[in-house]
Amino acid sequence: MSYEISAQILYKTPFDPTALMYHGYASYFLAISENDTEQAQFLFNEAINSLRLAILQSSEKVVPQLEFMLGKAYFYKDVLSSSNYYSDLAVKYLLLAKSKGYTAVELPEILGLSYSALGMTNESISAFTEALNIRETDILLLSIAEQYMASNQYSAAEQYLYRISKNCKDEKIILKTHYLLGKIYINKENYTEAENELLKVIEKNENFADAYYELGVIYEKQGDIAKARAEWRKSLRIEYNHIEAQKKLADYKQ
Repeated sequence: MSYEISAQILYKTPFDPTALMYHGYASYFLAISENDTEQAQFLFNEAINSLRLAILQSSEKVVPQLEFMLGKAYFYKDVLSSSNYYSDLAVKYLLLAKSKGYTAVELPEILGLSYSALGMTNESISAFTEALNIRETDILLLSIAEQYMASNQYSAAEQYLYRISKNCKDEKIILKTHYLLGKIYINKENYTEAENELLKVIEKNENFADAYYELGVIYEKQGDIAKARAEWRKSLRIEYNHIEAQKKLADYKQ
């Protein structure tokens, strides 16, 4: 209803700040509930255009909230596009809102995810840590663990993954946790523990190609190339274009 009404008002008065704000909000909420990707992108574009114009026309009191919504719109547009072309704009407007004192429970988490998409690991860790101080969730713990791994801080990552393993009920997160712990133990040359974690993954999901690949890495490091090759071939049977497995098999081609 707000979408149509605000559109009618804007047709007559294109720069009405209140109508621009409501149209931006309505377009955003329609976009995140839209199943059709093309239509969702269209609605996000409408939200972004309306919110940008609203920022120019609105009072200083309202601007931080609009900047926050604009940052969220860019973030979700980026998620849909899978290109990271909009992550920098998400960061820009979220930081502008934050710098003006605007607070929202999800702001640091979205900021952390946007930093992650840009490969800004330290900034992402900082934002996720702030988010954890507001509310602790398994997906947040996993996200910060992945960022610590990206910066080769394996001990820190292990601590967050251990916190997930104690109480998590989400099967996908549990699988990812075991997989990442397996990679950490490989890095620490604790191959028995690494193998145990990866076998837990395969026990729950026999089509987890990366788990077979990492098992192959363990056996390679232990000098059992025949066993390693068997695991890499399993990866390729599940994911025929698994680049790492292809490379390993090519390296040990007989």
